[in-house]
Order: sequence, then structure tokens, then C-alpha cells
Amino acid sequence: MQVTADTLDLKPPRSGRWTVPVGLALVAHALLMAALTWGVHWKKDEEPVSFEAEIWSAVPREAAPRAVQPPPPPPPPEPEVKPELKPEPKPEPKPAPPPPEPVVKQADIATAQKKKQEEKKRELEEKKAEELKKKLAEKKQEELERKQEEKKLADAKKKEDAKKLAEKKKQDQERKAAEDLRADRAAAAAREDQMRRIMGQAGASGGPEARGSAQQSSGPSSGYGGRVAARVKPNIRSPIEYPSNLVTDIEVRSSPDGNIVSRRVSRSSGNDAWDDQALRAIDRMGSMPKDVDGRVPSPYTIGIRPND
Repeated sequence: MQVTADTLDLKPPRSGRWTVPVGLALVAHALLMAALTWGVHWKKDEEPVSFEAEIWSAVPREAAPRAVQPPPPPPPPEPEVKPELKPEPKPEPKPAPPPPEPVVKQADIATAQKKKQEEKKRELEEKKAEELKKKLAEKKQEELERKQEEKKLADAKKKEDAKKLAEKKKQDQERKAAEDLRADRAAAAAREDQMRRIMGQAGASGGPEARGSAQQSSGPSSGYGGRVAARVKPNIRSPIEYPSNLVTDIEVRSSPDGNIVSRRVSRSSGNDAWDDQALRAIDRMGSMPKDVDGRVPSPYTIGIRPND
């Protein structure tokens, strides 16, 4: 048994293929219904008509038989509904045969090979240039990192050197201050010894509080304190700023010509560093100024402040 292509075509119909067949089927059914309706009404409305007649003749004849109504015509056969035929699918176009390969001439082959070699050479040069660029960038980065590391080490060394220098400077200052203090004390002791020898040679009776004519003094004038302050002020050379309310009283003893032979702190300010600075100022001064009468009051107490 052969199966036709229409029977095996099970693919769903493409959109738009049913429109025309369905329309034709509907029109055919409508015409069929109209024909059946008209035929039924035509048979129902037409009444069969019968006629009766008597014919007289001299010869007796038999009456003609009554007309027999013809049988109704058979209804027209219903049109056979043919199954809808699916349109045959259009055959797919056959692929065009590939164009024949062009005949490559020897010159074209040489040109293609040369072009290929040039392209390969260009790619190789680009690759070398890229590698060189990468190496230069890496070298530059390494150089930058090396410089940063060197700068970091140099900064650390600089800070360490500055710290060591500050410590050394501080130690030198402390050592110098101690040496100056020892020198000042030694000088003061020497001056006191010299004063005692001078007083002994002058025949003074007793110590500094003796009542002899050499020790008597009528007291300094009212402007003598200003002269002493003007002499002391340039000799105050302290690198440290002290509170302005500090006052150190220094008792100064001097020879008749004004040379200082001894000094001591008669009343401390409470700050040993400032007391030492006050003593050094007296030592730098070296001698006491003379009063208006040409004499030098001795002993004489000087009050020294940081702001003097």
C-alpha cells in the first residue's frame, strides 16, 4: 500500500494557508443548504391538479383510466464534500554550485607570499617593540622603587643623626655648664682668698663686718642701683626663658677700685638654674661701677630678675 505525500504531511500548516479553503467550504455549504430549502418548498407548494371529463360518443368506449400522479423526482444528491487538499510544499531551491576556483597565477602566488612575509615581519617587530617597552617600564619602576627606598633610608639616617646631634649638643651644654660652674666657683674662691690677703695686708681688724675705718661706708647714693642694673643686664645670656617673677639676691664684695672679689646667693629664687645664671652674670660683669663720690660700696646686694 502506497502512502501519498499528502497523507504523510504531518507538519503544522503555515499561517494563512487555511483561509482560502475554509472560505470555499463555507460558500459550498451555503449553496447546498439554499438548494435543499428551495427544492423542499417547491414540492410542498405545488398541489397536484386532477381533471375529470365525460366524453359522449356514439360508440361506447371505456373510460380512460384516471391519470396517475407521477412520482416526485428524487432529491438531488448532496454534493460530495471533498477533503481539503493541502498545498504541496514548494521544493527548496537547490544550492547554487560553488563558483569555480580562480586560477592563481604564479605572480599572484609570489605577491601573496611576499605580503604574508611582510605581515609576519611586522608582527614580529611589533612584538619586539612591545617587549622592549615592557622591559623599560619594569626598569623604570625598579629605579623608582630603589630611589624611594634610598630616600627612605636617607630620611631615617637624617633623623637618627639629628637625634644624636641633639643629644650630643645637650650633653655638651650640660658639660659646659658644669665646667663653667666649677670655674666660677674656683674663681670666686680665688677672689675671696685674694680679698683676705688684701685685707690682711691693709691691716684690717676682723672680717667683713669689722667696724674699722676701712670698712665704714656711708651707703650708696640713690642712683647707684640703676648703674649696677645697667652693668648687669647685658651679661644675662640665658638660652632658656624663665618666669618673670623669679628674683635672686646676690651679695657682691669688691675691692676699692671696683673689682669683684666674691659673690654669693644671699636669697635664692627657688630655681637653681636661674640662680646659676645670675651668678654668671655677676662674673661676666667683672667689676662694680663707682658711685658719685668715686667709692664702690662693698658689700652690695643686687636683686636680679629674668627681665632685667
